[in-house]
Amino acid sequence: MLYDRFIEKQIIYQEENKMSRPATKTDLIQAAEEQFDKMWKLVDSMTPEERNAEFHFGENVKMKEAHWQRDRNIRDILVHLYEWHQLLLNWEENNKKGLAMPFIPAPYNWKTYGQMNVEFWKKHQDTSYEEAREMLLDSHRKVMELIKKYSNEELFEKKHFFLDRDFQPWLILCFSNLQPLRLGHEKMKAHMKSYRDAQKKLKPSSYSRGASRRRIHWKQRINTERFLQ
Repeated sequence: MLYDRFIEKQIIYQEENKMSRPATKTDLIQAAEEQFDKMWKLVDSMTPEERNAEFHFGENVKMKEAHWQRDRNIRDILVHLYEWHQLLLNWEENNKKGLAMPFIPAPYNWKTYGQMNVEFWKKHQDTSYEEAREMLLDSHRKVMELIKKYSNEELFEKKHFFLDRDFQPWLILCFSNLQPLRLGHEKMKAHMKSYRDAQKKLKPSSYSRGASRRRIHWKQRINTERFLQ
């Protein structure tokens, strides 16, 4: 029941944000790769200061969900994605061995997985951005290899995995990979906008600096003319 409510919530989120749901293995792979590349293009467009700065979203987002408060920098987003990849990889490995293990490990479940995410956050507070980047690149590669080895039927039918409930494995792939990627990208965009807006307020524009220099020059000229008179 908890899982069903979670899935319903995620599907509503997709519909509200006009996200298309993959219908085939090819669609699933393409969506994952495109979203992953999109995120890294954004990260690579940032300055080192932007990548390492603490998040201050200001008024750019409403921040209703807990994860907006949890993640405080780019590193936090990357390790969160990495840990959900690990959930997926471990879940698949257990199923391959015939072990009916839940996707969310005990003592957590689909109602309390937010607490699990906080533990992931605590676990990686000493992980550097560079380490997080390499970890995520490696885990993404493994997830893509995992998807490629299954057929359309195995991914989009309910009967191929040994679990205590009926559901389609592609949903888990979406909500452990695609969904966090989209949310992570959204958060990064909000951070970059807030950071750059704040920097603009701290630094006068080139126009303002030029106008200030012209005013000083004009005052000096007037004072000089008065002295010569």
